Amino acid sequence: MSFSRRRFVQLGASAAAIAPLAGLSSLAVAAPGDGQTGHDDPWKGLKVGIASYSLSKLPLDEAIKTIQRVGVKYVSIKDSHLSLKSTAEERKNVIRKFHDAGITALSCGVVTTTDDEANLRNAFEYARDAGIATIVCKPTRKSLPQLDKLVKEYDIRLAIHNHGPEDKVWPSPLDAWEAIQPFDERIGVCVDVGHTARAGVDPVEAIHKCAARLYDLHFKDIASITGKSKPVIVGRGVLDTQAMLKALLEIKYPYHVGLEYEADLKDPVPGVAESIGYVRGMLAIMKK
Repeated sequence: MSFSRRRFVQLGASAAAIAPLAGLSSLAVAAPGDGQTGHDDPWKGLKVGIASYSLSKLPLDEAIKTIQRVGVKYVSIKDSHLSLKSTAEERKNVIRKFHDAGITALSCGVVTTTDDEANLRNAFEYARDAGIATIVCKPTRKSLPQLDKLVKEYDIRLAIHNHGPEDKVWPSPLDAWEAIQPFDERIGVCVDVGHTARAGVDPVEAIHKCAARLYDLHFKDIASITGKSKPVIVGRGVLDTQAMLKALLEIKYPYHVGLEYEADLKDPVPGVAESIGYVRGMLAIMKK
C-alpha cells in the first residue's frame, strides 16, 4: 500500500464501521464530515451507494447490514435480493427492510429484457411496486419504441447499461446514447465505467457526453482496459478514480453512484469496504 493510498483510506475509513471489515484498524480514523463532527457532507453531494450485485451471494439481511457498516445510504437492488418474480407485497416488504435500515433504493437491475411486452411490463411493475424510480436495464434495440410508451405510462426512468466489447448491442454508453435520442428523455444510460474503458471510451468523456440522461452509474476499477480484464478494489487498478469523481461533481450528478465490486463475490465485504473508503478519502482531498 503506497503512502498516498494509505492516506486516502485514513481519510475515508470510519474506525467504527469500515476498519473492522477491511482489516484497516491500524489505519482508519474518523473521516471529516462523518456526521458526528458537524462538518460538510463527505460525499460532496454525490449519492454514493452499493449496487447490490456486489453482495449477491449474501442473504438480504446480511447485505443490508453490510451497506450500513460501510457507511453509505443508497442501493441499486439486484434480483438476487428482490426477485423479478416476486409479488407486489414481497416487493414492498423488501423495500421496507432497506428503508428501516436507513437505506434508499435509487434503482434496480441490471434487468435484461426481451421484446415481449409482458416481459417489459413486468420490469416496470416490479419497479413501481417497490417505489423505485430508475430501472437499470439491458434491452434490445427493437424494444425501444415499446419502452418509449412504457416510460410515459409508468413515469419510470430507464438506464441502459453497457457491457463492454463482448456486448454486441451496447458495448459503450455512447452506443446507447445515440440510439435513445429519438425517444422520451426518461430513457437514458447507466455508464459502467469499467466496461466503458474496455470498449475504448474514456469514462470521463462518457460521463460528460451522457450527462443529460445519465440516470445511474456503476463505479469500479479494473486491472487493465484490454481483454475481459479483472475487477479489482477501487484505487488498485488503471481507472482514474479522481477524474471520474471530478466529472460527476462538474455535472452536478444527482443520481446513484453505485459501487459494483465483482472481484470476490464469495467474500465481498473487505473489498467493498476498502473501495468505499478509497472513494470517500479521494473526495475528502478534492475541492468541490
